[in-house]
Amino acid sequence: MKISKRKVVIVGCGLVGSSTAFSLVTQGICDEVLMIDINKEKALGEVLDLRDSIQYLSHNVKVKVGTYADCGDADIIVITAGAPPKKGETRLDSLEMGVKICKSIVEPIMSSGFDGIFIIVSNPVDIIAHYVYKLSGLPKNQVIGTGTALDSARLKNYIAEMVNVDPRSVHAYSMGEHGDSQMVPWSTVTIEGKQFYDVIQDNKGLLGDVDLNELVKKTVKGGWEIYNRKGTTCYGIASACAGIITTIFQDENKIIPVSTLLEGEYGEKEVFAGVPTILNRKGAADVLEIHMTENELSSFKASAAVIKKYIEKINELGI
Repeated sequence: MKISKRKVVIVGCGLVGSSTAFSLVTQGICDEVLMIDINKEKALGEVLDLRDSIQYLSHNVKVKVGTYADCGDADIIVITAGAPPKKGETRLDSLEMGVKICKSIVEPIMSSGFDGIFIIVSNPVDIIAHYVYKLSGLPKNQVIGTGTALDSARLKNYIAEMVNVDPRSVHAYSMGEHGDSQMVPWSTVTIEGKQFYDVIQDNKGLLGDVDLNELVKKTVKGGWEIYNRKGTTCYGIASACAGIITTIFQDENKIIPVSTLLEGEYGEKEVFAGVPTILNRKGAADVLEIHMTENELSSFKASAAVIKKYIEKINELGI
């Protein structure tokens, strides 16, 4: 009899990687977590700290320091290592360094015999996810970027705060690039089945004039509002990543807006972009192609064009 082991490897032990590990351990999402970092002492420190929490949790998750040679039997590998943008830069400004770091990680992982699912957190996430897909040679369903999962959560928070409801009652997606060009298909946004357009119309006295463009800008800049105050973001993206992993391990067929390869959906090909995606044990099993207005689709295509431009830049660099 074979009992499968839910093994997750996290590459990069900065605040995002360590927060992701903490989420996995405290929620008992997997059986084993391996931490890998170029700074081995940092990785060991995180492991020892996480182990000290097990006594007070409901699951005994094994936490260890790992190497790339240990990745062969991993189910999921989360890549958080990268070069974060500095203040005043965009996520795209860190592209060249991020790609070089990524290559140094993916090649030895694939040499270990890994055939599981990559979850890419490193920015610029859409371009890095596309690069990992090409470099690894894995099927498209086995390479997932966190995409606009976090942006969509921020968007829902802003809408929920505006109308005073639980954000989990808001159904909305931010789509396209995890960056400045992302867009929101407002025609599909609902609050438990009621069109957001109708909510605005029916509550003029409460809401006043709602500037949808300003809400998109607020969503785009949400991460920077945190970064400018504490120097990084970690809890939100760690929770999003843990949610994606839970959905995969539990074979939930849950729809989350992640970055996945488009092959004709929304009229786009050969580009990773944030779109509502059905996730299960296969990884990114299918794309949910929602109906958008002509203007919304045009905005999505403009965002995809930004991603494609930087994919071409990688090709030009010959990395």
